[in-house]
Amino acid sequence: MSQPRLSIVIPAYNESARIENTLARVMHCVYARNWDAEVMVVNDGSSDDTAAIVERWMLDHPRLRLIQNPGNKGKGFSVRNGLLQAAGEIVMFTDADLSSPIEEAELLIAAIDKGADVAIGSRWLDPAKQTTHQPLYRRFFGRCFNAVTRLAMGLPFKDTQCGFKAFRWPAAQVIFRLQRIERWGFDPEILFIARKLKMKVVEVPVSWGHDERSRISYLKDGMKMLEEILEIRKNYLLGRYDEAIAKKSVPARETFTGKVRS
Repeated sequence: MSQPRLSIVIPAYNESARIENTLARVMHCVYARNWDAEVMVVNDGSSDDTAAIVERWMLDHPRLRLIQNPGNKGKGFSVRNGLLQAAGEIVMFTDADLSSPIEEAELLIAAIDKGADVAIGSRWLDPAKQTTHQPLYRRFFGRCFNAVTRLAMGLPFKDTQCGFKAFRWPAAQVIFRLQRIERWGFDPEILFIARKLKMKVVEVPVSWGHDERSRISYLKDGMKMLEEILEIRKNYLLGRYDEAIAKKSVPARETFTGKVRS
């Protein structure tokens, strides 16, 4: 297949209960809207039938690929592993639960087409677009974490954690080669990197519905993410987000020629 317009990356860990429905919705959308797209499921060391289900679907869907992580490495590792292997002019990732409907990808694509280097879905820019609200305690912890993240890292975005983000291919090649956080805290890290490299990041309101099967624990994982925020600051002070480091390993298909936008 020639270079596609869009690559859709879906990180998956023990998703056998819902990956079939996810693939049905994503592939239907790709065909119905005539997207020139590849779909890539990154299996993060699942112990269930996630990989087998994807492989079965691949028999009938040549646009579908399966990428296997070397064991369970975390969501951040999975997203990076997928996006760095993606071939699309625009590359994006979405959570396996499709809390933001895949059709909303058109909003991210439109933002990229208008000049953004990174387009991030936001649950909180327009609360009216939330179809199923989180329980109150999840909303409280989520807002608290976002406030701490914005303060500690200088990020202006209302929602850093929404698992629905798109990138120009050259921007993704640089950002994800500099990424170091491999679990839940990778979202603010990649936004921090993009901002430090003066890329244009646009926040886009998207429809979103809470899934009760969400695995994130705001107490346990929230504390870990706070530790990772400190690690991001340390990495920055040690010069580990230097643009030149990533430029050395960007594939020759497209060369990243410096800061995307000042």
